[in-house]
Amino acid sequence: MKVTLNPKISDYHLARAAIIYIRQSSERQVQQHVESARLQYALVERAAQLGWSQPLVIDEDLGKSASYEAQRSGFQRLVTQVSMGEVGIGAALN
Repeated sequence: MKVTLNPKISDYHLARAAIIYIRQSSERQVQQHVESARLQYALVERAAQLGWSQPLVIDEDLGKSASYEAQRSGFQRLVTQVSMGEVGIGAALN
């Protein structure tokens, strides 16, 4: 068993994906709130610290409004992977 920083994380979790979902609602936010993006991408390192060797980043929804859910392919991919039991940990900042 791999040693992690949290005893609640088991091999069961580590055998599945770590998904980091990154999104900002508008192109303006993407351009002006670079600190927010930096904090979101830093979640990759946090997942690695917890034991995942290759966290998956889903950032294809940057600049897309939540009011157009059908156009948010990254969110749809996230929901699909979670519902199929493929995800051991998911991380996002709101």
